[in-house]
Amino acid sequence: MSSEPIKIGIAELKTAFSPATLFTAGLGSCIGVCLWDPKIKLGGIVHIMLPDSTLGRNHVINKAKYADTGIRALIDEMLSKGANKRRLVAKTAGGAQMFIMQSNLEMLKIGERNIEAVRNELKHQNIKLISEDVGGNYGRTIEFFTENGQLLVKSIYKGVKII
Repeated sequence: MSSEPIKIGIAELKTAFSPATLFTAGLGSCIGVCLWDPKIKLGGIVHIMLPDSTLGRNHVINKAKYADTGIRALIDEMLSKGANKRRLVAKTAGGAQMFIMQSNLEMLKIGERNIEAVRNELKHQNIKLISEDVGGNYGRTIEFFTENGQLLVKSIYKGVKII
């Protein structure tokens, strides 16, 4: 693996060829979407905050912030580096409901809405979601290994697991 893990911040996306480790922290209601092309060992993460770019307040948006535009932007970045869309597979983590709300308003259930939006966009893009660790009420940090496509998920309450 490369000596320094590559950090992806909130509403950012990055890609790297093997050997590399990509990581993102602070996945509460946010979702980390990891895409991997196993043939060329190219991986990428987008740290998604919100489900839909129509929630943006102006016409200039950060594509990585939203599920619909962020996943497309990550695909485009990977294709520009030689990935084949038919080979791409996805793993996801996050989408928690971090705070208990007394309201049943759907708009407050950002984690659930992010999960649904990510699944829908991956399906729309014909990318197979091969594993996920989503939902719950706890945050996550993830590390994605471009060598083998493994996703390490860490959380205070659930420990460490590889998906």
